[in-house]
Amino acid sequence: MSIIKVNELTKVFNGDIRAVDGISFEVEEGELLGFLGPNGAGKTTTLNMLSTLLKPTSGSAIVNGHDILENPDAVRRSIGFVFQDPTLDIELTGRENLDFHGRLYGLKRKVRAERIKEMLEVVQLTDRADDFVKTYSGGMKRRLEIARGLLHYPKVLFLDEPTLGLDPQTRRAIWEHIQRLNEEEKVTIILTTHYTEEADHLCNRIQIIDLGKLVAVGTPEDLKSQLEGDIVSLAFKDPAHLMKVHPLFKGKEWVSSAIPVAGDGGNGAGMGRMMEMMRRMGRGGGGMGGMGGGGGHGGGGRRVPKHVKEMMEKAMSGKGGPAGMMMAGAKRLNLLVDDGGHRIPEIVKIVDGAGVELESVQLHKPTLDDVFLATTGRSIRDERGSFMQTIRRRRITDSARGRRRMGPR
Repeated sequence: MSIIKVNELTKVFNGDIRAVDGISFEVEEGELLGFLGPNGAGKTTTLNMLSTLLKPTSGSAIVNGHDILENPDAVRRSIGFVFQDPTLDIELTGRENLDFHGRLYGLKRKVRAERIKEMLEVVQLTDRADDFVKTYSGGMKRRLEIARGLLHYPKVLFLDEPTLGLDPQTRRAIWEHIQRLNEEEKVTIILTTHYTEEADHLCNRIQIIDLGKLVAVGTPEDLKSQLEGDIVSLAFKDPAHLMKVHPLFKGKEWVSSAIPVAGDGGNGAGMGRMMEMMRRMGRGGGGMGGMGGGGGHGGGGRRVPKHVKEMMEKAMSGKGGPAGMMMAGAKRLNLLVDDGGHRIPEIVKIVDGAGVELESVQLHKPTLDDVFLATTGRSIRDERGSFMQTIRRRRITDSARGRRRMGPR
């Protein structure tokens, strides 16, 4: 049974910035759904619309049987929200923060006290409940925010980047709490993240969102299986040699794709600008093959989305323009190949034959990072993004803040 139904939901800022671009999806009751995408992809804007904090430009959504436009109060009573930015009062104790939240939701004193006790136990903060929040660690504050979001028995819990900025050990602890809430409390959870390992570990299903559009949907295993084969990643002593080697793998039957990436896994600002330009020109649509997107190269159209393959071919031509920007900042070449372990000697031989010296060769099975790269043409690890994306995010943020200052609609 679907507890959330979204139809063509769209949010446009300043008349031309499409933060969310006509997305449609459903969430089953009890599901833990992940929104995976880089900064500025439209994840938070989507949650803000579903929670009635932002009014959609067009489209509709039903949350727990209530229309977000026609019955926003009922929607708010049905949800809990843990925001990306901290919203606790650090001059109050943990218990006082929860008590204040319970009062806002109209919980009676006895119910409020029982629920506070229960939620403190769930997030393992009972022994620190009467300490000031300013003495809490980052992980403890996050757990308290999760407890607060659950205090009023919500049917749906929105978690916006719940582990952003936390160290790996604390992040793992938060993961355990989220899984327990989903499995034991039977709370439907929508989680936004740009950490692929987080989405892979936690989510029953993942929706990859980029530039306001849903570009791939499926379970973590389904998404990774769309890239058949192995990833062989080549690093060059002189990054300039990448362009020399790149065309040599074009046309090889056992190479499904050859994608330049930056040394840290990102594609650099040039790549982000090119993808933005291609999307604005209408050439960057589509999604993962087999999930509503265009066909691909080999494997019955499952390996590489058609628009990404076409983009790669343009880049291989080296004729400048937006395609030429793709090589900017690239330091590695990721090859999707059949039977990567056996192909490495042949790959090295091809590179050696071109007179190019390799720094390293790495082999791994496709990850969600690779899925995002194949789906969008750039890596989710490139958190800095392009200059155009930075301006886009700034304009969205400024516009949203301006609307909040104006007061209720």
